[in-house]
Order: sequence, then C-alpha cells, then structure tokens
Amino acid sequence: MTNKKITVIGSINMDLVTKTNQIPKVGETLIGEAFHTIPGGKGANQAVAAARLGSDVTLIGCVGADSFGVELTKHLYNQSINTENVEPVTDCSTGIASITLSNGDNSIIVVPGANYAVTTDFVAKHEEVIANSDILLLQLEIPLESVIMAAELARKHDVLIILNPAPIQPLPKSLLKMVDYLTPNEHEQELLLTSCDWTAEELREIKEKCIVTKGSKGVSLFKDGEIQLPSYKVEAVDTTGAGDSFNGALAYSLSNGANLEEACRFANIVGAISVTKLGAQSGMPTIQEVELFLQSQKG
Repeated sequence: MTNKKITVIGSINMDLVTKTNQIPKVGETLIGEAFHTIPGGKGANQAVAAARLGSDVTLIGCVGADSFGVELTKHLYNQSINTENVEPVTDCSTGIASITLSNGDNSIIVVPGANYAVTTDFVAKHEEVIANSDILLLQLEIPLESVIMAAELARKHDVLIILNPAPIQPLPKSLLKMVDYLTPNEHEQELLLTSCDWTAEELREIKEKCIVTKGSKGVSLFKDGEIQLPSYKVEAVDTTGAGDSFNGALAYSLSNGANLEEACRFANIVGAISVTKLGAQSGMPTIQEVELFLQSQKG
C-alpha cells in the first residue's frame, strides 16, 4: 500500500497537567498528587497519532518564540513529523492547556496563544503543501476563518477533508458541506445538527458524514442506516487525547486504503489503547503496539 501524505493544520500546546484525588470547588485549595508538562494541542496530538502509526505527516501551525515553542517543535520533529511549516511568532506565547486529572477523567482550560497566529494569510501561504496532500485533518483550536480557508484550499485541490469539530462552536453550512468526514462526540453532533436551519436532505447528508465517538460505548457511523461499532475494554488512566488518537488513526487507515467502516474499527482500537497511559501523546500506539493489543484481545 502507498503511504499517502497527511497534512494537519491545527493547535500546538504544552499541556500543564495536575493530578489530584478530587477537583477543587470554587475558592477551595487542595494538595495535588503530581504535576507534569506534556506536549499537546489537538493539531499536534492528531499529527503524532498518525505519525506513530507510520504515516507521512506534515504539521502546519504556530508556536511562540519561547522555551515551550522550542521544546515542542523539537519533540514533533523527533516524532518523524515534518515541522518545516511550524513557525515561531514573537508577539505571543506558545499555547497551553491547563489540565486537571481526577479519577481517570479530566477538566481542561486552553489558552490559545500562538495558535491564533494561524491566520487565513498564514494558511494561504501553505497552499502548495495542502495541494500535495492526500488527506487534510482539521480541528477548531485555531481561528474558524482559517479552518474555512484550509477547507476551501483542500476542496480546490481535491484533497479529502476530515474535520474534528472540537472545541465545538457554531459552524457555517458552507464548511460542513465542504468536508468529507466529521468526527464529533455525541454532544458535538447534537449541536452540529441543531445549530443550522437544515432541510431534510441536508440533514441526511450531514448525518452521513458524521463518525460519532462515544467513549466506552464505541463509535457510530451512518451508512445505509446507523452502524454501531463496540468499544474495547481497557483500564483508563487518562482520557486526554483519546479523540485525537481516533482522528489520527482514522486518517492513517483511510490513507492506506481502508473503507470507512474498517478505518473506524481501527481508529476505535487506537483510541482505546491511548487512554491506558498518562498524557495525550504518550499513550498513542505504534502499529506494532496495535497488533500486540489485537493479539491479546484474541487470546
């Protein structure tokens, strides 16, 4: 199989992770268990997920001209991601996500920083990179107008578009019609389907683009009716990045010739494996780790 080119345009963050027995109430101070700085950001996470599996991945994005920016760019390069289009900007800091982990679940505050330097002009100057891609993977942690610009360029050059609509916000019909696949969770899908004034035909078309991630309940897609794919039982350590692992794996599998149902089954496995370790990226498996997991499930 030909290893096709996947381009990711999106956020690059440093995750500031605090582990605690319980999340504090307003005005309350608690003693936490541990603190870590871990590479993150939806764009970077999805790029790493695809690259770990063996994809040819290019990431387009911005970091600050600070220590986090240097560290993150080096880290992404070490993950075999093409970072030639990751640019430092001097007028703002690298994006961060403040994450609190408690009992295997998480709460997150994101400060976008340099991710908002991914403007429409910045995207437009990377048209050639987009044009030479087979799949474009997008999320919503950069300005919405830049996501729209990226989708327009991808559509212009017949590049398949996957949009992970997170963090969810109202999206124009024009964008939703341009993308090939949408990967919302259940809450995000509900907002997508109710935020626009859809005709019955438009609603059917949007539903058929949706691959809905449901955590422990698996994944559903719509192909001549709803198809429900079961989840895999694992011991969850950190659910941060599970959706990003799914998206990177989906792009990887589609780029290697799988049909949609096959790709979703594979991505479901990768998402399950990813929650077994601390940190969004550290739990993302290689293709060899996926194969070992499948062997253990058969056993």
